[in-house]
Amino acid sequence: MKSSPGKPGVLVISHGSPDSDWVAFVDEAVAGAASELQANIPIVSSFLEIVEGRLIQDGIDQLEAWGVTDIIVIPLFVSSGSTHIDEISYALGMKSTPEKETDLEPFSLSARVFFGDPIDDDPIVAEIVWDKVKELSSWPEREVLLLVGHGSRHEGFRQRWERGIAGLSARVGRLGGLAHADYALLSPDSLRSKVSYWQEERGYEVIVAPLFLSKGYFTGTVIPTRLEGLPYHYLGEALLPHSRLSRWISYQILNIMGSLKL
Repeated sequence: MKSSPGKPGVLVISHGSPDSDWVAFVDEAVAGAASELQANIPIVSSFLEIVEGRLIQDGIDQLEAWGVTDIIVIPLFVSSGSTHIDEISYALGMKSTPEKETDLEPFSLSARVFFGDPIDDDPIVAEIVWDKVKELSSWPEREVLLLVGHGSRHEGFRQRWERGIAGLSARVGRLGGLAHADYALLSPDSLRSKVSYWQEERGYEVIVAPLFLSKGYFTGTVIPTRLEGLPYHYLGEALLPHSRLSRWISYQILNIMGSLKL
């Protein structure tokens, strides 16, 4: 007797924020991805913390109530070096123990889980970054792109952050035809020293691009404060809002569905 086919659904997970605009931008990106898919696949946007009533367990419960048996999880985080990726994948049963201690308890779920990848050095996101900063470029052969991410002080996680952001910055630099591309992390902090190096020691104009999902404290306060007194070009634009992020989400969903024949 043939087993009945499973029913796929999608759970997009991001961090969450008390800023209603931050949440709205994520919701718009997820809604855009649902429209691009043009398929009757339930998609739920959920958050690791802060957004009450829309946490990860809420999203799982909603999908399972709709009869979903196979949950495709899209981690809407900029780096695989985020400790949140580790704890979420553990709580979803993708690994027996987390690499770093966490307070996140295993979720209650019956569906099978297929865990996607965060952004890292995705070419679609490189296009978004360049789109956000290209108006700052006027003399590309004398300019350096400096991509700035949160980073991590934890061994293993920091290296993943570095691999992803290094690859992404190189992609953006090639898109813009810039002389060089580099990256800096806020933790451990290398931002000011990198800008000083490229501007003062090498004589280049520095375009600073924040690698954050949406605008907030880090883009508006932390980065400008750490660079106070230095010459650089900066708009403070985060990845969202941008239509191509919806495309990134939909591509991840289609890739997983195709590889698993869901």
